[in-house]
Formats: sequence, C-alpha cells, structure tokens
Amino acid sequence: MRKLILTILSFVVILSAQAQIPVKVIQSDTILKRLTTALPSDTVAMPVIEQPLLFGQSLLYKLRLDSIKQTVPLDYNEYVQSYIDIYTKRKSMYGDMLGLSSYYFPIFEKALKSYNIPTEIKYLAIVESSLNPHAVSRVGATGIWQFMFGTAKAYGLNMDNFVDERKDPIQASYAAAAYFRDAYEELGDWLLAIAAYNCGKGNVNRAIDKAGSRDFWEIRKFLPKETSNYVPAFIAAVYVMKYAKNHQITIKPNNFAFKTDTVLVKNFVALNDVALAINHKEETLLALNPSYKKKIVNGTDLLPKRIVIPKPELQFYEPLFEVLNNDVEMDKQIFLASTDDVRDLRKKMLPKKQAASKILLHKVLPGQSLNAIANKYGVEVQDLKVWNELKVSTIVPGQRLKVYRDTVVAKFTPKAKVSFANYKVKQGDTLSSIAEKFDGITVASLKAANGLKSAKITEGMVLKVM
Repeated sequence: MRKLILTILSFVVILSAQAQIPVKVIQSDTILKRLTTALPSDTVAMPVIEQPLLFGQSLLYKLRLDSIKQTVPLDYNEYVQSYIDIYTKRKSMYGDMLGLSSYYFPIFEKALKSYNIPTEIKYLAIVESSLNPHAVSRVGATGIWQFMFGTAKAYGLNMDNFVDERKDPIQASYAAAAYFRDAYEELGDWLLAIAAYNCGKGNVNRAIDKAGSRDFWEIRKFLPKETSNYVPAFIAAVYVMKYAKNHQITIKPNNFAFKTDTVLVKNFVALNDVALAINHKEETLLALNPSYKKKIVNGTDLLPKRIVIPKPELQFYEPLFEVLNNDVEMDKQIFLASTDDVRDLRKKMLPKKQAASKILLHKVLPGQSLNAIANKYGVEVQDLKVWNELKVSTIVPGQRLKVYRDTVVAKFTPKAKVSFANYKVKQGDTLSSIAEKFDGITVASLKAANGLKSAKITEGMVLKVM
C-alpha cells in the first residue's frame, strides 16, 4: 500500500513541476488531502530536515511554496514549518495584514522595482513591523521597515524635530530597496541579503567565513539567533499571505478604502487643517502621513514636503488650496535628531566602574588592522573606534586597544563621520565593509565617487570616500 502511495505522490510532483500553474497545485492539494487521511497515525508532523520530505502536509507545503517561488528561494524544512504553524494560528493578525497589504504593497513594489529588487521582498515588512509604520523595537529600530538610526541616515532618511522618515512608508521603502541592492551585490544570494538586513553584512560575512559556505542553511548556526530564525520566518510569512484562505484566515477591511492623491507642500501646514478642508477626520491624515511628529507638514520653497491625502471631491479644492498655501504660525527651527539606538545610549550611560570590569586590552600585533581585530572579537570597527576615541583607522604595533567583551553587536552600527578621505584597500576588504566604517557612505556612493561599475575591488587600490 505504501509503495502505491509513493508512486502516486511522485506522479503528483512530476505533474506539478511540469505544469507550474495554480490549477495543478489546487488539484495536488485535493489528492494529497485524500491520501493523507489513509496514512498511519505515527506520521511525523514536524519533518526532520535530513529525511526526504514526502508524506502528508510536508509535501503539501513544499508544493505550495514551489508554486509561488519566483526569484527568492522559498526553501521548505522544519524551521519554516515551525513558523508556518505559529503564523497560521494568528488568524486575526494576518487578517489585518492582508487588508493593509492592499494599500502598502503597491508602495513597496514600486520602490523595489526601481532598484530591480524581487517583489517578494515586500513580505519582509510583515516580519519586521506587521505593516505598522509606528513600530519601534526594543533597541530603537523604527518604522515599517525597522531602520536603525545609523543605517537610516546612511540611506538618506531624515530624522529631526518635525519628521522621522523611517515612519514614511514611501521614503523608507526606497531606502530598504537601496540596502537590498547593496547587500545582494556584495553577497550574491537573496537569502543572505535578507539575513544581512537583520544583522548587518559584517555578521553574514563572518558566518560565511566560519562555515566555508555561502548557503544560508549551512551558515545559519554561525549567525545571531534572531537572524537564524529571521529567514525561515520570512518564508513562512510569504506562505501564509499567499495561502491564507487555506487556513481559514479572512481578509479584514482597512482604513484606506479610498483613492489617494500626493501633494507637495511648500509651507508649514497642519494635518488637521487639511483634514477639515477636505471633510475627513484628522486620524485619516495621520494614518496616511505617519512620519510627521508634530502633525505638521514642514515644507519650504527649497525643500517641499509630500503629503498624502484622500482624493478630494471638486467642491473641496478651493478650501484645500487655501490651507496648503498658508503657513501655520509656529517655531520653524529645525533640529537634527540624535541617535535613538538603545544600545548606543546604554554605552553612553554605562558607569565607568562597570565599564572597566568588562574591558579587555588588546595589544596590536604587526600587520593587524582594526577590521582584523573587530573580526577576532566579533565586534564592529566603529565600536573599537568609539571605545578608544580613535578619529582615524590607523593603528600601530604595540598599541593597546579597549574591547568590551559583553557588547552585543547592533543590528546596524552607527558610522564614523567623514567629509573626504582616501582609503587604501586591505586584504579581505569589500565595498560594504569599507562603507560601514564611515558615516553617510554606501556601496553606491563609493562606486560613484570612484567610477566603479561593479563592487569588485583589489588589495592596494586607493578609494575616495566622500
């Protein structure tokens, strides 16, 4: 009997692989449901990765993931299954996100397309923030794409006393797309790029070196625990969003069931005044424009600001025009925000006695660089520079450097400030590792400043950093 089942299942797999259309997947679901009812009760619900994934729900999930795979690999194993099990129980939460996705996904898709990033990456925002632009993590990652302060600055997002563009779904989506462009260009694999979004490219490169492999599932054990679960969670989120109906998850209506317009504002305008002018609630304008801290759109002639509004009816054009062309009376001085990375703030507040007890003194050996020392202790170059008050990356043999052994590597480490410098490429350097040493520098800006068409660099090359 088991041989007969295996034969039928193999035939189903062949048909599904040849056809690759949703109709066949649905047919396979039906056949598998009938077959699994006849399987013995001792079938393992959570398959072991070393074993062939052939029976019952295991094959069903694999077939479904294969049917929706486009550019990003959607591997199936017990890690992915464990997150599918968790997410399919959160029916209310995923119902909300299915409703919100009709508004947010087109924004994500447009930004991702502009950088030639696979559209599947849009599902990462599900894992990051549950599509909540006001989400803030315990360490300070903020917005729908959960940017840390330093990385947000490096990718052109502005944070000041009026605005936090990490909460702007449009601006943050373009910044996320730019990050993925840089990460994929360096790492050459989408699962590794996704992992880097969670823990930084430096951690992924170190894991690659330790594992001797560029396969995510091989290097997984060398990554931070959160990151090792991050990629399986992403694959599971893609699955649940695509197969919600199969798990009795119902789409919930969202608050954006209307067409919108985008207007550039050259004045300081109150969102409440805009809402009144077009006969909408202030809450609606706040939901469409979550990045404005004071509920004020602070536009100027030199730097107009975008405001998203429900498409107004003709009779509201005149009052809207009047509101948009008149300044609100208020203090208009702009102050740049300081870091809100909780780990950076903790370092600043750390008592000297407590800090001293965690310090290791490293004696610099001939030929050692800051990058090599950072890799040795699993910290970042910027941490070494901050701890030792180094303004440059030059060190000399015999020099003693402080290393805080209990430091947890931040998701994205703030970078050293620089206006212009020449950098000599060392062995093991990549454009990404060089960019991470300087504030406001990205792989794209390094390539532009040095006329590079690709990310390939060689030892001894002198790069302009500006």
